[in-house]
Amino acid sequence: MIFKLENSINQPIVLQKNKAVELFLKREDNIHPFVSGNKYRKLKYNLIEAKNNGFKTLLTFGGAYSNHIAAVASAGQIHGFNTIGVIRGNELFEKIKSNPTLSFAKQCGMQFKFVSREAYRYKASKLFIDNLKEEFGDFYLVPEGGTNTLAIKGCEEILSEADKNFDFICTAVGTGGTVSGLISASKPNQKVLGFSALKGDFLQQDISKFVAKTNWELISDYHFGGYAKINEDLISFINDFKKDYQIPLDPVYTGKMMFGISDLIEKGYFPKGSKILAIHTGGLQGIAGMNAVLKKKNLQIIQ
Repeated sequence: MIFKLENSINQPIVLQKNKAVELFLKREDNIHPFVSGNKYRKLKYNLIEAKNNGFKTLLTFGGAYSNHIAAVASAGQIHGFNTIGVIRGNELFEKIKSNPTLSFAKQCGMQFKFVSREAYRYKASKLFIDNLKEEFGDFYLVPEGGTNTLAIKGCEEILSEADKNFDFICTAVGTGGTVSGLISASKPNQKVLGFSALKGDFLQQDISKFVAKTNWELISDYHFGGYAKINEDLISFINDFKKDYQIPLDPVYTGKMMFGISDLIEKGYFPKGSKILAIHTGGLQGIAGMNAVLKKKNLQIIQ
C-alpha cells in the first residue's frame, strides 16, 4: 500500500435524498493531496510490482495538465523512485515554469522528455519503448492514464461491502481503468454508469477488453465537446456545486460526471427510489491549469 487510508474515505456523503432518488458521493479525492482518487488506486499495485521486481525508475506518459503525471511524480518522490514523464507536445519544454502540473512534477524530481504530438501517437509501439530504454536505461512502464490489469485490481477496492445496497455506481471515464474496476467489483443487482470525458465511442471497446460483465453503460452525452473541453454552463455548475456542498469538482472528469448525473435525474432516467453512488476520482490539481486558460479567454474561472 502506498500509504494508509483513513476509514472516512469509504463513507459516502449524502447529496440528495427525497422521494425520487438518493444521491451519494464517495470522496476518493480526500485520499491524498497529490496522489488522490483513482490515481492512488491505479498506482497502488503497480508500485508494489515495481518495487518487488527491483525497479528504481518509473516511466509514464501524459499531456500538459495530466493528473496522472502529477500523481506519478509525487508517488515516486514518496517511495524513492526516479520518475520520467514523456510529455505530449515538444513546445511545452519552454513552458514548464508557467505550467502548474509540469512545474509540480519537476519539483517532485520528475525528468521530462518532450515529444511531438505526431510521435506521441506511437508511444505504445515496441520501437518507441525500445528507444526510450536505450536513452534512459531500464524502467517500470506505467501506461498513459495508469490503466492496466494492476490498476483495475486497485480500482476494484473503491467499492466496499457497505456499498452493496446502491443501485447505480457512477464514475467519470478517461482510459477505462476505473470504470472497469468498478464493474468487476459490482454486485449483480447494480448497474455501473461511466460518464465519458472524451468524444467518440472507442472507450466502449477499451472497457470491454477488461470486463466480462454486462451490467454497465457508457454515457457519452456529457463530454462538452471532447477531452478538457468545457463551456460556461459547466463552469457555472461546478461553482454552484462547490457553493452548495463545499466540494470542489474538476472540469475534465468529475464536473462532467456530476453535471450528467444531475441532468439524468431531472430527466427521470433513474427509477423512483434509486440509490446512486457517484465516485469523486480527484483530479483537482488540474483546476489551476484550466483557470489559466479561462483567464486568457476572459471567461469566468473555477472557484
